[in-house]
Amino acid sequence: MTCFGSAIACSPTRTMTSAMREPLGESWRARRPTSHVLSLLLAAVAAVSLVVGGIGIMNIMFVSVTERTREIGVRRAVGAHRRDILNQFLVEAVVVSLAGGLIGVAVGVIGSYVIGYVFQWSILVSVTAILPAFLFAGAIGIFFGYYPARKASRLKPIEALPI
Repeated sequence: MTCFGSAIACSPTRTMTSAMREPLGESWRARRPTSHVLSLLLAAVAAVSLVVGGIGIMNIMFVSVTERTREIGVRRAVGAHRRDILNQFLVEAVVVSLAGGLIGVAVGVIGSYVIGYVFQWSILVSVTAILPAFLFAGAIGIFFGYYPARKASRLKPIEALPI
């Protein structure tokens, strides 16, 4: 075993001295701004992805409302309230977004384990990270599905039923 200086004895159980730790501290301080920039970049990409996904959900719901105008008219004509139509389309939007969230979580977990296997890293997927992501997917469905649901609930039966 090679000994470095007189401050460290030739023992594998000895810890590093502060002089030996200092270069590691400097390295960390030098990397901190880069790590911060990469975190901001990742957050920006995630935000854009959420907006794009939300717009996709909104478009799916608009198509659904357009294709089902007659059904909405019949339901309104037989006594369904605006609230009933609104809730129906909101539930559909949340189901679509939660399905996308479930697929995203599955791809993320499987991808993490594949990357960990390829690079021989130990991977720990935390439920405390997955649950908020899944709940946020549901919130995106509610937020972006509200406008199409409101549009569907405001259809008048006489306008929705073709003569």
